[in-house]
Amino acid sequence: MEVRITTIRSKTLVGKRLVMSLDNNRTVELWQSFMPFKKIIRNKTSNEVISLQDYKGSFNLQNFNSSTEFEKWAAVEVSNTMGIPENFEIFHLAGGSYAVFKHIGDASTFPNTLDHIFRVWLPNSIYTLDNRPHFEVLGDNYKKNDPNSEEEVWIPIKEI
Repeated sequence: MEVRITTIRSKTLVGKRLVMSLDNNRTVELWQSFMPFKKIIRNKTSNEVISLQDYKGSFNLQNFNSSTEFEKWAAVEVSNTMGIPENFEIFHLAGGSYAVFKHIGDASTFPNTLDHIFRVWLPNSIYTLDNRPHFEVLGDNYKKNDPNSEEEVWIPIKEI
């Protein structure tokens, strides 16, 4: 699996969030509350949507399990926050270094991608996880429930 290391500037996101865990996965509920209103968000920087996981600085591979709670966001990047729709929130994503991977496949194969990132790539790299949000970018090649769907997986990193 190819990886691209990149550094991003801070970003302003607008979207919706829910607290969940893998055991209490509310992803479908989150996206169903977000997607019908995506088109009314003003000042979007692109058509891409962002699925973001905020572990509040507590993501630790050794302690993470299926009941670990995190905040999940469905969002878009905006150039400014004027005219935010009612019931939408702002998230300020700090800049920094990320390892970017391409996931190809539907949601059922996503755990395989994560397993490769965290059990193969990361331990054999010169990086460790940084305490910033993890996110996925769903662009034009993202197709829900399609085996040929593509999305980018962004993992926050810092050199060891």
